[in-house]
Amino acid sequence: MSRAERYKHLVGKTIRIESMPNEPRERDYIGRVGEVLFVDDMGDLHGTWGGLALIPNVDSWSVLN
Repeated sequence: MSRAERYKHLVGKTIRIESMPNEPRERDYIGRVGEVLFVDDMGDLHGTWGGLALIPNVDSWSVLN
């Protein structure tokens, strides 16, 4: 199973960003809540939380629903 396939079940879910250690403006994103709109071919999550993709196994988030 590809990484993209592994995270497709999150599309439509609401998440809260917990950490983005490689993002220089991490403080601006911690605690943001948004809906996962799609998972790209690399398995990164894109959504309504402000334009940055979340990278599995690097960034962390909590699923709220």
